[in-house]
Parts: sequence; C-alpha cells; structure tokens
Amino acid sequence: MKTYLSLFAFALLCTLTSCDKNEEIMLVSSKNALTGSGSFTFTGYAPFADKSIEVYYHIPENADINSPILITLHGDDRSGAYSRNAFIEKANLLNFIVLSPQFSEDDFPGGDAYNLCNIFYDGDNPTPASLNDQSLWTFMVFDPIFDYFKELTGNNATKYDLFGFSAGAQVAHRLLIFNPNAKLNRIVAASAGWYTVPNDVIFPYGLFVSPAETADLTPVFNAQLKIIVGSNDNDPDSPGLRHNEFADAQGLTRLDRAQYFYNAGFNEAQAAGIQFNWTYQSVNGASHDLLPMASFAADLLY
Repeated sequence: MKTYLSLFAFALLCTLTSCDKNEEIMLVSSKNALTGSGSFTFTGYAPFADKSIEVYYHIPENADINSPILITLHGDDRSGAYSRNAFIEKANLLNFIVLSPQFSEDDFPGGDAYNLCNIFYDGDNPTPASLNDQSLWTFMVFDPIFDYFKELTGNNATKYDLFGFSAGAQVAHRLLIFNPNAKLNRIVAASAGWYTVPNDVIFPYGLFVSPAETADLTPVFNAQLKIIVGSNDNDPDSPGLRHNEFADAQGLTRLDRAQYFYNAGFNEAQAAGIQFNWTYQSVNGASHDLLPMASFAADLLY
C-alpha cells in the first residue's frame, strides 16, 4: 500500500509542478514504477530552502524498483533537460533511471557556486575565513535528491551512479574528494576543463588550504572513478578553457589534463600504498561534446 501511495504522490507532484507537457507519465502498477520523462522542483534540503532546484528525470518503460539510478550533472549551459535527454536512448536500452538536477545561475551563480561547489565563498582565493559550512557545499544536495526520489517511487537502490560533463565533471570529482562518504557507487568525470589534484598545490588546483588537506585519501583512491575525455578534445583555445600557471601545469588541453589527473592520482596512491581503482579512457573521435560522452559513459556503466 505504501508503494502505491508513494507512486500516486509522485504522479500528483508531476501534475502540480513542471513535468514535460509533451511526455506522458504513466503509472505501471505491475512494475511498481512510473515511466516517462518529466521534472519536479526539489526544495527538501533545508540549507538550500531559499533555492529552487528543478530535477529532470527519465524512467524507462521497463524500469522497476530495482533499476539503477544515474544522477547527471550539466555543464556551463546549466540545462538539466539537455543533460537528461542525452541519456534517454541509452536509458531505455539499458534500463537505468536518469535524474538531472539543474543548478541555475540565479541560485548558484558563477563557477564558485557550481564548478567549485561553494566550498569557499571565493574558490579561487581560499582562506580559512572564507570556508563555507559543509552543509552549503553544492553537492551536498545530491543525497537528499536521491533519497527523495526513492521515497516517492519505492526504488530499492542504496547508492547512485554519478556522471558529470565539463563543468559537471568538475563537480563530480570534487564531490568524491571532499565528500567520499556520499551515497556514491561509480563516478564518471567526462571532459573536465581542469582538476583539483590530490597533491599539495593550493586549492582549487590541489588540496592545500582546503578541508581535504590532511584527509585520509583511502576512500578517494579506492572509489570507482572513471575519467573519460574525447580524443579530439585537444584544442588549447577551446572556449571557456581556463589558462593560468596552475591550470596549465596540468596540460594545455582537456585531453592532456585528464591524463595528468589520472597519473597524479595513481602516483599519489602508489606512494601512500593505497589501492587505486580509478580508470582513464579516451573516447575515439569525440571532441568537447556531451552526446558521445554520455553514450560512452552509459555503456561503460551499464
């Protein structure tokens, strides 16, 4: 009975909020699941009570309460719908659920609040005085969104997979470093512009002057982090690609920097005697484009 009430509540929620009008959301009681695409407004995380996060979702027709959940993170376009749509075809084929929260410029302005996760008030100039409370770090809302969706649909997943593209990949790998106890299963960081490397370089390029400066990195290196980048994402003049002393020390292109991040992690783990479970792969023929990266990531995960 509880499951059916939860499903009814979710269907009602979609009716009252912003489900895609051109997509029919159907209740499939035989599978105890909803199917279709839509969105809902999430306001259930108290520290972000003054913010409105639209969560776009897709639930395949054959999904059930045991279907895995993938949270996808958009890039600088700030479009949760586009990030979700990039996975719909593969979700239907491989039977996984997609949740794509949208972090608007109004509520999460600039790179400090999104790419750098609001860890510091000014992420490019970190000081102990400008460190924000952990509850205000942007990625702290992911677990509550996951739990909320599970409660509404009766899904049995205990962890979620996470995919981030470009700016979203920056969020994804920083979540792992700064909150490795999140309900993460596997993480795909796709085509990040640059990285927070687990070394003693100053944040945001390394861990110095950050909450993870003296942290035990065992769970970080043990995690199933998959670093992917297009083989043709090799333009040093790509729009939006950061260049300065610290970023360029990681390489001049996204391809170079992805390889650098993986190798730096491997070397740090080896030196500390920690098991290293990260992987690195380049996507043949892909440039800085969400669609081939999403397709590759779906096959990699499911």
